[in-house]
Amino acid sequence: MTIKVGDKLPPGTLSEFNEVEAPGCAVGPNEVKVEDLTRGKKVVFFGVPGAFTPTCSAKHVPSYLQNIDKLKAKGVSDVICISVNDPFVMGAWARDQKSGGKVRMMADGSANYTKALGLEFDLSAKGLGMRCQRFSMLVDDGVVKALNVEAAGKYEVSDADSLLKQMS
Repeated sequence: MTIKVGDKLPPGTLSEFNEVEAPGCAVGPNEVKVEDLTRGKKVVFFGVPGAFTPTCSAKHVPSYLQNIDKLKAKGVSDVICISVNDPFVMGAWARDQKSGGKVRMMADGSANYTKALGLEFDLSAKGLGMRCQRFSMLVDDGVVKALNVEAAGKYEVSDADSLLKQMS
């Protein structure tokens, strides 16, 4: 079943590749509990079918990078991109997109968290395996306040501007 507005996020773990060692975070892949990301905070999640894919790289991630200050002004503490890729790929994509300090690129390598959200879709017929649907979500203290899931192949409602309008 797909998560919906008013639901509490399911527990789960994502992986983030860190370029620089920080307290509690070694260089390389680090597991992050979703509950820790959202506890007592307003967080934006957006999901993409894959790192380095055309729409994701040219439009989706840039929409959040360009609007990070507006999102922060609305009380958002973190903006997190989720994709069914490994943390090394997500780290390379973060460097490519210059998202450091703005959008956190989180890997869901086996699609476990994507499936827990009910936002998976199967692209095995195209050789891509299980993927994440394109979506955006505003979460406040672990509870979904806004959710925008794209129709297959579309990019119309999950951009940062659409989410900002919902936050007004």
